[in-house]
Amino acid sequence: MIDTERLILRAWTEADRAPFVAMSADPEVMEPLGGLLSEDAALAEIERRRATIARFGFGRWVVERREDRAFVGVVGLAPVHWSLPLPAGFEMGWRLRRDAWGQGYASEAAKASIADAFRRCGLTEVFAFTSTANLRSQAVMERAGLVRTPTLDFDHPALAEDHPFRRHLVWMARR
Repeated sequence: MIDTERLILRAWTEADRAPFVAMSADPEVMEPLGGLLSEDAALAEIERRRATIARFGFGRWVVERREDRAFVGVVGLAPVHWSLPLPAGFEMGWRLRRDAWGQGYASEAAKASIADAFRRCGLTEVFAFTSTANLRSQAVMERAGLVRTPTLDFDHPALAEDHPFRRHLVWMARR
């Protein structure tokens, strides 16, 4: 568990299934992340997130608001997918409920997750990336202390050449 001033980052529980499925079916939340997830796909993602935490001792944590214990979203690290033209390592990512946007939760949780990965887990670098169109995520990366690293920018191999989200910009944090 990771505590911040306003948030708790923790492992997944059964109670997180319904709010995660609902968040993953929100068109505004999911548009820059590749589109809506079916219930089955969202539940499979939860199992992958749990497996990552079990394997590495960190991963994409559930984010709870401290004041009311509400599910806010998911923030944390995942292995960089082998198909991406990036060095092997871990990427920082987030997905928050729409009503939690604009409150600084993603930046606060990302900072805490990166600090934990460096301090407790011994990582020396963390990547983050998003499409050129996803200005909200770019702002989170900046506020979380990641540094823009244009030499690592890439075209996402899973997206068509004319897809508006194909070009990806990369940020990095180093211990």
